Amino acid sequence: MEAFVTDTLTDALAALDVPALTQLFRNQDEFIVVEGFLPQPLLDACLNALDTVAPAINRNYIPWHKKGGSVSRFDLDRLAPVFGKLYRNTALVELLRTLTGQDLEYCPPNDPHTYALYCYTEPGDHIGFHYDTSYYRGTRYTVLLGLVDESSCRLECELYRTRSDRATESLSLRLAPGTLVAFNGDKLRHRITPAGANERRIALTLEYVTDVAMHPLLRFVSNMKDSIAYFGFRQVFARSGKRAAD
Repeated sequence: MEAFVTDTLTDALAALDVPALTQLFRNQDEFIVVEGFLPQPLLDACLNALDTVAPAINRNYIPWHKKGGSVSRFDLDRLAPVFGKLYRNTALVELLRTLTGQDLEYCPPNDPHTYALYCYTEPGDHIGFHYDTSYYRGTRYTVLLGLVDESSCRLECELYRTRSDRATESLSLRLAPGTLVAFNGDKLRHRITPAGANERRIALTLEYVTDVAMHPLLRFVSNMKDSIAYFGFRQVFARSGKRAAD
């Protein structure tokens, strides 16, 4: 699987105009959309894994903020290793380091949000406006990869909101299968609009940081947030404790 991911991604990334993408990323306050980023064979491998991970989806609901399903990196590692191989792919990480100009690091193995699936499969599934602020000492960069989009959901973003020298620019985007969105989690305010009846939207999220240090108290707070809003208490605390012990 690792060789397959490496070969397909390396060939696809070699065709990108990396200097132009880097300039665009920085001009847009560390935000970029790349349509058709995932090569079709790799996208197909991800899609083929979705039925396998479906029983692991944890449904969550926070009134007035979010409703949907999530699959943590622990279950993805157990059921569908393609996602972890994609996250750790050297060519992808080097591209992200070039875009950001940062020495990005992988998140620790006890972080359930390192890579995860977001599943919007029921009417009203959504998440309200938020930032991807991290409890790590370093800056968090988020990558979203579209896998399935049979929905009216839109990724609504506000660029330059934290800048005093620029007017806020609003975007409404469809995260089509294979599309990549990358951004600085501290800068981009964003949301996913509600799904309608008989709609389905599934995206893969990847998280990289500039410094993985985290105060133990903040690790507890982070785990509580992930338990309530995403993956459930058993998934987060049982698995993260086991990974830390390992």
